[in-house]
Amino acid sequence: MRPIVHPAASDITVEGILHALADPVRARIFVEIARAGCPQTCSAFLEVSDRVVPKSTLSQHFKVLREAGLIRSVRKGVEMYNMPRDDDLHERFGTLITAIIEAHTAQYQRARLADNGVGKQTDTDGPPESRPAEG
Repeated sequence: MRPIVHPAASDITVEGILHALADPVRARIFVEIARAGCPQTCSAFLEVSDRVVPKSTLSQHFKVLREAGLIRSVRKGVEMYNMPRDDDLHERFGTLITAIIEAHTAQYQRARLADNGVGKQTDTDGPPESRPAEG
């Protein structure tokens, strides 16, 4: 088996982070790992945002997140456990990562509500003064 390579904290760049998080699936994976509070296995992400992700694609996503310095992966048997590099990221970038996580979470929640029809107004929703005039 090949060794797992992680960049040194000093090699983590804003550009690398933004590139890694530009993909919506990778961004969702990272946010879930960051918010989990405990290491997450790769198999926990076989479905992301209601989409099935092939294992080969998932492996590539984790590799990009790892090479950007966002996560640390540890192999235990056949499983890979992934956790955010909180200390390294906070030391180098302050609250940038927290802001990204919060913004992505809010965006994801808005999209989920929209997909479920919550927040969409019809002509008869809301008080009379907010309805379009008839005629």
